Amino acid sequence: MGSLERSKKKTQVWKKAVIHFSLCFVMGFFTGFAPAGKASFFSNFETTPSTTSKSQISPQPFENSTYTPNSRVDKPLNSSQEQTPAPSKSQESEPENRSLSETEDEVTPRRLVIVVTPVITKDRYKNVLLRRMANTLRLVPPPLLWIVVEKHAEADVNSSSTMLRKTGLMYRRIVFKENFTSLESELDHQRNLALRHIEHHKLSGIVHFAGLNNIYDLDFFDEIRDIEVFGTWPIALLSANRKRVIVEGPVCESSQVLGWHLRKINNETETKPPVHISSFAFNSSILWDPERWGRPSSVEGTKQDSIKYVKQVVLEDDTKLKGLPAQDCSKVMLWRLNFPTRTRLST
Repeated sequence: MGSLERSKKKTQVWKKAVIHFSLCFVMGFFTGFAPAGKASFFSNFETTPSTTSKSQISPQPFENSTYTPNSRVDKPLNSSQEQTPAPSKSQESEPENRSLSETEDEVTPRRLVIVVTPVITKDRYKNVLLRRMANTLRLVPPPLLWIVVEKHAEADVNSSSTMLRKTGLMYRRIVFKENFTSLESELDHQRNLALRHIEHHKLSGIVHFAGLNNIYDLDFFDEIRDIEVFGTWPIALLSANRKRVIVEGPVCESSQVLGWHLRKINNETETKPPVHISSFAFNSSILWDPERWGRPSSVEGTKQDSIKYVKQVVLEDDTKLKGLPAQDCSKVMLWRLNFPTRTRLST
């Protein structure tokens, strides 16, 4: 009899252990499927004073800040905090139910800026001016592509290539070997090489011809990103040995171009005014997709002289020409400083 009672006690102990383990396993299994933040099975029990105090200071839902292209990075942190109104109690109590699609609509990507810089072979300041231009472009928010066109020379190939690699900019260096007797012909050839490169690779962006003597307001690059087809702006011409400033560019009302500031017109019968090469920019798709903008797909002489074609299109389509800045087109954001050199720096 004693042995039977002992065996019964052992089986009862094992049954209790198995039942207890099974209950714990089932509770833990189903608790893992319960969503976080929802009321649990134990929420019906009375809470202690410590738990009620914790629930009162529970963190409110956080709204992710979205980036806007026109925002300035150099704004002080205190000013942004002072301008931000304190959320009301109703806003704190209501959860933020913004979908991911609405957030993505507010974030608009920046357009690519393609800066084309021809380097004059006989310019004795070219290395210094290249570094200065590189330091300026490094302050521009990406995406930006810098296309540098210069004549191939064994003496300068190492210095310019090394300098461009150290800038940290996205760049493409194009070289040529042709000799030119005219400075204007050499500059036009360099610009044509850059435009053919853009057309061949179908680079989509806003093209701007930046001379090494140009000095920029950094807001200028934010303005040209908004160009749809063509854009133009005033440019101030300065000289190191003259105490005067000459302004060339559009005369406009808001962003509508009404006329032009002209330094001189060679031919009085000429109806179309000359436009400074650095005072306009255009959508690169006009080169490899002209039908999109109402231009014929095949124009004689376009491949050989792309820069002439672009100038012609800019002056013909006045309705698509946008003055910059859009709020005040008379604001100067680009200056050109001519240094006193033996070789005259052309426009």
